[in-house]
Amino acid sequence: MINQLVNKIKETGAPIVVGLDPTMKFVPEQIKKKAFDEFGETLEGAAEAIWQFNKEIVDNIFDVIPAVKPQIAMYEQFGIPGMMAYKKTIDYAKEKGLIVIGDIKRGDIGSTSEAYAAGHLGKVQVGSKFYYGFDEDFATLNPYMGSDSVKPFIKVCKEEKKGVFVLVKTSNPSSGEFQDRLLADADNRPLYEVVGELVAKWGEDHMGDSYSYVGAVVGATYPEMGKILRRLMPKSYILVPGYGAQGGKGADLVHFFNEDGLGAIVNSSRGIIAAYQQEKYASFGAEHFAEASRKAVEDMRKDIMGALENR
Repeated sequence: MINQLVNKIKETGAPIVVGLDPTMKFVPEQIKKKAFDEFGETLEGAAEAIWQFNKEIVDNIFDVIPAVKPQIAMYEQFGIPGMMAYKKTIDYAKEKGLIVIGDIKRGDIGSTSEAYAAGHLGKVQVGSKFYYGFDEDFATLNPYMGSDSVKPFIKVCKEEKKGVFVLVKTSNPSSGEFQDRLLADADNRPLYEVVGELVAKWGEDHMGDSYSYVGAVVGATYPEMGKILRRLMPKSYILVPGYGAQGGKGADLVHFFNEDGLGAIVNSSRGIIAAYQQEKYASFGAEHFAEASRKAVEDMRKDIMGALENR
C-alpha cells in the first residue's frame, strides 16, 4: 500500500491528505435539514448528515488528492450510527480510488492490539469464514505502551500489505510535556528522537519499493524537529498534521520531505472541509461548500509545491 500511496502522490502532484473530521458545525444547513427531515434530530439524523457531507466533498476532490484521513472520534461521538457513517465513508473513498488512513490512534497491550489490528487493517475469523472489519489502508498508532502494542499491527500489515503511521512528535501545543523530555539513558536526547529511531527500526523489516510501510506522525508546527526526524527516518513516510488551521504553512514543511520531493504527506482537515466558512472562500457559499473544498486543496497544493521548488 505504501507503493500505491507514493504512486498516487506522484500522479496527482499533491502530497496532501484531507482529514474527513466532520462536526455538526461544519455541515451546511441544507444537508442537516434534509437528514433531519428523514431521520429526525437523532443520532441517525446526525450520522446521515455527516455521511452526505463527506460524500459531496469526496466527489469534488477525489481526482486531485491521493488520500483521505477520517478521524474516528468525530464519528464515535454519534454512537453506532456514527460508526456506520465512518465505515460508509471509508468504503466510498476507496471506491473513488483514494487511499484511506484511519486516524484511530490505537495502542494497547498485545492481545488488545491484535484485535484492533484485525478490526481496522486485517480480517476477523467467524467460524470457518474471514471478514474485513473497517478495512482502512493505514492506521495511526500511539506507541506509548511500547513495541508490544505496535508489533501486532505490523504483523497484520505484512499479511495485508498495509501500513501504519506512529505518533512521534505531534502538532498540539502540550505535546512537549512528554515528547520533548530528555532521556538520561539516551544521551540526554528527547523522547521523540528515540521513538523516531524505533519507527525506522520497525520499518526495516517491512519495506516497499522505496519507503517503509511503517511511517511517522510529525506535526507541521515543529519544523526544526521535523528536520531532525527526517534525518533519523530516511525511509519512513511522514504524515504531517498541523497545516492551515493550526498554523503550519508550506514554507514550514520543506524539511519533512526528502530530496526526491517525496517522503511526506501533509494533512489539512477543517481548513479544507470547512473552507466555505473562511472569508477567503466565502463567495462559494454553503450551497457550494464542496467546490470551496476543492479550491482550498488547489491552493494548499500550490503553497506546498511552491515551497519545495524554492527550497
